[in-house]
Amino acid sequence: MIMDLAAILKGVPWTIALTLASFVLGAVLGLPLCAMRLSTNGVLRLTSTGIVVSCRSIPPIVWLFFVFFGIGNGLIAMSPFTAAVVGLGLVTAANMSEIYRGALTAIHPGQFEAAKVLNLTRSQQFRDVILPQLTRIALPSGATYLIGLLKDSAVASTIGVSDLAYQSYHVSQQTFRGLSVYAAAALIYILLSLPIAWLSRWADVQLRSRVSR
Repeated sequence: MIMDLAAILKGVPWTIALTLASFVLGAVLGLPLCAMRLSTNGVLRLTSTGIVVSCRSIPPIVWLFFVFFGIGNGLIAMSPFTAAVVGLGLVTAANMSEIYRGALTAIHPGQFEAAKVLNLTRSQQFRDVILPQLTRIALPSGATYLIGLLKDSAVASTIGVSDLAYQSYHVSQQTFRGLSVYAAAALIYILLSLPIAWLSRWADVQLRSRVSR
């Protein structure tokens, strides 16, 4: 069983790397998507809405197949890991844009007006007034999504990424001990999720104390 566990654990670095890379990509791409959704330009709003609805409505595994077997085979050669990051990153971008949009709309309009009255530049308004509040409001939802993304990353095993799910499947096929193997995999996923929850709570406390000053 120790050898089985060692084999399963080989997939943990891939799972962590895939989750973090997809989340960072999505968090960055989600910003312009959010800006487009809040734009006064109807074309930009309609375009961003279409992107968000498409990315959120189609299952992640379909996006991975589309990127890896479609784009990856026909247009741009991609490794399974790269294709998984792109596919999950697109889904993450759509969800993070909605998290950002919800956080922005939750900020009282008076905060924006106060920032203007102080004669701050646009960058200073966003950095010193809006961003701390935006981060605090978006943090719980963002952390929850990150935990969900950690679990969803298991679909990458279907295109050959040697993650935790991929290693667990092969160990179970070789040993015929599916129950114990997948129970161990489930426990590992839980252990990987706990630090995210703890860090998000700690960051939330820090941000609340900073914003309330």
